[in-house]
Amino acid sequence: MNIVIAMPEIFLLSTICLILLLDVFLREDCRMITYLLTQVALLATALLAYGAMDGEKTTGLNGMYVRDDLAGVLKISILLLTFVVFVYARKYLKDRTIWVSEFFLLGLFAVLGMLVMVSANHLLVVYLGLELLALSMYALVAFNRDDGRSSEAAMKYFVLGAIASGLLLYGISILYGLSGKLEFAEVLTYVSSQNVLENIPLLFALVFIVAGIAFKFGAVPFHMWVPDVYQGAPTAVTMFLGSVPKVAALAMLLRVLAESMGAAQPGWAQLLLVFGLLSVFLGNLIAIAQFNLKRMLAYSTIAHMGFILLGALTGTTEGYSAALFYTITYAMMAAGGFAILILLGREGFEAETLDDLKGLNERNPWYAFIMMVFLFSMAGIPPTVGFYAKLSIIQAVMQAGYLWPAVFMVVMSVIGAYYYLRAIKMIYFDKPEQTAPIQAELDFNILISVNGVLMVLLGLFPSALMGVCSAAMVASRL
Repeated sequence: MNIVIAMPEIFLLSTICLILLLDVFLREDCRMITYLLTQVALLATALLAYGAMDGEKTTGLNGMYVRDDLAGVLKISILLLTFVVFVYARKYLKDRTIWVSEFFLLGLFAVLGMLVMVSANHLLVVYLGLELLALSMYALVAFNRDDGRSSEAAMKYFVLGAIASGLLLYGISILYGLSGKLEFAEVLTYVSSQNVLENIPLLFALVFIVAGIAFKFGAVPFHMWVPDVYQGAPTAVTMFLGSVPKVAALAMLLRVLAESMGAAQPGWAQLLLVFGLLSVFLGNLIAIAQFNLKRMLAYSTIAHMGFILLGALTGTTEGYSAALFYTITYAMMAAGGFAILILLGREGFEAETLDDLKGLNERNPWYAFIMMVFLFSMAGIPPTVGFYAKLSIIQAVMQAGYLWPAVFMVVMSVIGAYYYLRAIKMIYFDKPEQTAPIQAELDFNILISVNGVLMVLLGLFPSALMGVCSAAMVASRL
């Protein structure tokens, strides 16, 4: 069994149960205790995940669970990003008198599902982790019960998410019918013995599995839920949904496609190529027409996810490393961008449109500069980390022999820069429509400042994080 390899997940689950029990006895004015315990649990779990990184690949729980350096990097990223998101979310919840423990507890359950996905070595374990994440996110999107848009977004997300889960499970069932196995190593043995392009049932299984994964990324043509859910959900939930689960989605792609179906790369690479190019094209073009800031960032997310899929389709260590680097840094950008929207909002007012950015420099020059850095990074403008992230993806795609997709990515990046620059123009050159002061507590100010500065530092010195990503891929033999 070797249950020690699942110690971070066991610890986190035990902590969630303790916080749930404690919260029953806490008064309304003591909810801060739940928040602090949640943050301590995230940091402690991250330390456990770090301590388990020993350069070896170990399996346990009857071969259904794996511990390796890739799992360690992904888990630490998920836990630290969630820690930051919860700090940002606290201001939003307090300002709108929805400061309740359920937000943080549902967030912890979602994190637990992500950690399970990261260490899965069995297709059904991947599915279990995915469902734990999805069910928690459905509840979080509907978190503000008094907001009709939030409930509508949750219903859309639930219905479409159920369809995507069905597609994934159907693909897994076809694969099980063909191979009789669900463990990654045994599935890989079966797939390696087949001529993928001539095995029609196997191609059907691949199509359904890739469709399920593409939905979690929000890639075209499975993107229809993204703009509506981003706009309808509370901004704190949109921030969480738009950042941390993207790391888990990449983990699912790496585990299911790269690890268990690496021999079928000629089959699933073509699907990722189509989905990636469509996402980069439609995401950037439709974002130009958006004046709702949350919808603009939603279509921007679709375009960024296209880059990640194009990096992963290469089937090379360089491509996987670039995709991991891009995913982690994009999650940091997205969390910071939505945090600025939280700063601009207040009770009874949501900062949702581009007009809400007008004159931000006059209201608070430091926040204006940080938002500009985030937007520059999303656009891929040097010296921010977004430039290096896009460059590393394009280089990996070119090295894999995909020249025209690389050229297309460059062209679409230039076109996509327009809507980011339009937002920056409003921040610095337009007169503010709101005059209310922008205030935040010390922990929020420190984290948003560090977040913004990291976008520049990682752009100037990307080798540290890229080295970690590459080492994790090599240790995991991807």
